[in-house]
Amino acid sequence: MSIESQPTENARQAAGEPIVREVVCKTILNHSGLSDYSLNCYTGCTHACAYCYARFMQRFHPHDEPWGAFVDVKVNAVEVLNRQLRRAKPGSVFLSSACDGWQPIEAQWRLTRRCCELLLERGFRLHVLTKSGLVRRDLDIFAGRPVQVGVTLTTLDERLRELWEPGAARIEERLRVIEAAQRAGLATSVMFGPLLPFLSDDADAIGALLDRAADLGIDRIWVDAINPRPRVWPAVAELLRATFPELLPAYRKILFDPPSRARYLKELRDRIEDAARQRSLADRVAACM
Repeated sequence: MSIESQPTENARQAAGEPIVREVVCKTILNHSGLSDYSLNCYTGCTHACAYCYARFMQRFHPHDEPWGAFVDVKVNAVEVLNRQLRRAKPGSVFLSSACDGWQPIEAQWRLTRRCCELLLERGFRLHVLTKSGLVRRDLDIFAGRPVQVGVTLTTLDERLRELWEPGAARIEERLRVIEAAQRAGLATSVMFGPLLPFLSDDADAIGALLDRAADLGIDRIWVDAINPRPRVWPAVAELLRATFPELLPAYRKILFDPPSRARYLKELRDRIEDAARQRSLADRVAACM
């Protein structure tokens, strides 16, 4: 294909395709509050989750495109990691904190896989959290290694999933990741969150989520609430206006009115703790709020 006939960025965006840019990074393995380290081979994520807190990355990597419509590929990620590993002390690595390391573009670039191979060769432990079925591709390098494989679920309602997480894998595909990881002898986890106020956060919905976790024998369960992080509210508000306009004032109050938020979080914690206790899961469930 000649240069003149290659699709332009505008043409790809008009066709609904993400804008992909190749960038270079100075570091790839960074200290993190989630684990000893975090690693992100991409900036941006085409899962396009409405509530995604990683939108804050646009402060540091400005883009004209909305979050979910672009991905920056850190083309030198493997080389940079190899250099950093000469000095980095082995520890636990969270994959990934500001993107999904197994979003669709990873099938082409395989950067997350190659970085995982390096980390495991050097004695690091991995904590994987994804909304993608692509991670099953890498179970061959995880098996027999210190890796915990986890998935994020906001709801068991596929209709809600399509609205809030349009580019992510279907719910059942994520649960198949857990089953495959367990067959490979790996520890598993699930992040239920953020629970969606008035949509997936009542006692029945929480109970159904925990029932699935119990049925699957998941080792560790985290539950989180929706958060008013930078740049999140405009995307959430836009979705609510289009689909659940009656909930817009309640969401605004839960997110931005301190007394209302404190009351909501206490009630949510109580529902989570009650549901976990009823299912004898209290030792496996942690509320991250």
